[in-house]
Amino acid sequence: MRTVPGRTDHVVVVGAGFAGLSAALHLLGAGREVTLVERDAGPGGRAGRMELGGYRVDTGPTVFTMPDILDEAFAAVGESLRDRVELIPLHPAYRALFWDGSGIDVHTEADVMAAEVERFAGAREARGYLRMREWLGRLYAVQRRRFIDANFDSPAQLLHPDLVRLAALGGFGRLDRAVGRFLADERLRRVFSFQALYAGVPPSRALAAYAVIAYMDTVTGVYFPRGGMHAVPAAMADAARRAGADLRFGEAVSGLERSGGRVTAVLTEHGRIPCDAVVLTPELPAAYGLLGRRPRRPVRTRHSPSAVILHAGTDRTWPVLGHHTLSFGSAWSGTFDELTRTGALMTDPSLLVTRPTATDPALAPPGRHLHYVLAPCPNTEIGPGAAHWGELGPAYRDALVAELERRGLTGFGDSIDEECLVTPADWTAQGHTVGTPFSVSHTFAQTGPFRPRNLVRGTENAVLAGCGTTPGVGVPPVLISGKLAALRITGPAAGRPSRAAAPAAARPEGTR
Repeated sequence: MRTVPGRTDHVVVVGAGFAGLSAALHLLGAGREVTLVERDAGPGGRAGRMELGGYRVDTGPTVFTMPDILDEAFAAVGESLRDRVELIPLHPAYRALFWDGSGIDVHTEADVMAAEVERFAGAREARGYLRMREWLGRLYAVQRRRFIDANFDSPAQLLHPDLVRLAALGGFGRLDRAVGRFLADERLRRVFSFQALYAGVPPSRALAAYAVIAYMDTVTGVYFPRGGMHAVPAAMADAARRAGADLRFGEAVSGLERSGGRVTAVLTEHGRIPCDAVVLTPELPAAYGLLGRRPRRPVRTRHSPSAVILHAGTDRTWPVLGHHTLSFGSAWSGTFDELTRTGALMTDPSLLVTRPTATDPALAPPGRHLHYVLAPCPNTEIGPGAAHWGELGPAYRDALVAELERRGLTGFGDSIDEECLVTPADWTAQGHTVGTPFSVSHTFAQTGPFRPRNLVRGTENAVLAGCGTTPGVGVPPVLISGKLAALRITGPAAGRPSRAAAPAAARPEGTR
């Protein structure tokens, strides 16, 4: 693994989202002095917090899995996730509702889920589910260390016995066909393949290897942090501060100072921060702009679909909803064509409805409820441009509300007392390329060693982190990206003990 040469005592991390905070904790645990610079007033990045008339709204991801990856970041500075964040296991992880009026609860316990599948679709499908679950576990075990939690310097690193094992498991086939080997019921197939949308690729074109996302969702468990998803980056920032990091919020980075191939300082609106290395977590175009270098790629970069999100505070809720509810329309392949090829809004949408107050009522005023409705939509490169959403947004909001009411949420529109609509125009304004918060898609040419790398040729001591680089999109991969960026600076961590926690008063402030 290539590492940053020369002195790396003081590292500036740009961006206090999951990637930057993960990088900061791992760097601090390896004994580096860390200054973390964030343009927003607080930590979180995409996982921000919005106050909406007494409702505490998470503005980013709502699904949290693989807490062991987060715990690893806390452990780097001698802390524990369980001491910092109360994670509540969700039972069920999801509720899936279908176009034909049927529904199934998705549980993470094997026996409970097998019984639910048998009730829903019969004993044969239940046996298929158990075989698929075993396959998902083997698939994840092969990929985790070699293909997910790994820095790539060359495609030659793929030449390993694990590559043969992955191929033997069918990892290079298509996701929908792989799931279909185990499940005949079309509805169940969707439950275990819709996750491909997170990777920005339809199940018919996604590698079966991406079934590991279904493993994270449906086998290891889905959790909700008390206080909302924003409680996680807030806790990470506090742990970094206690470990000695200098956290500078509300300070935008304006440039980098260079000497030859090295970055010598980060420039902000408040001055100059000398550094020995830098971790950049902004969107790739912004990071490349700061570096003044954009790597050449044989094919153009493709981005994932975007999403319209309706945050709605209501005076009621509906028993049919779980904490997370997947509401599937009857269309499927056509829907993915609209999202990734034709650029049309979904004519028969599949939606994610999250009701965080089902688990933490304190996120809303007494007697009120919070609903987060996510409708995938094309990004602005293939769909309506950002300028069109000013007029399109309100009409699409009304169409979503009407669709929810048709699907059983009677009176949803009248129940709303506070709301906020987020469209690709808003993602664009926040700096997200082609109006999508889901970054670079996971096509084969943008996966593993072919994904934009976290080292940029021509710069010796700058490392990238975040969903646009290794290993990819989603909360667990982004946390891993921060760790991988830190390893580029510190070198392999094998055998290195985690830094013991010390009282905050005994630690240096970390300023320079």
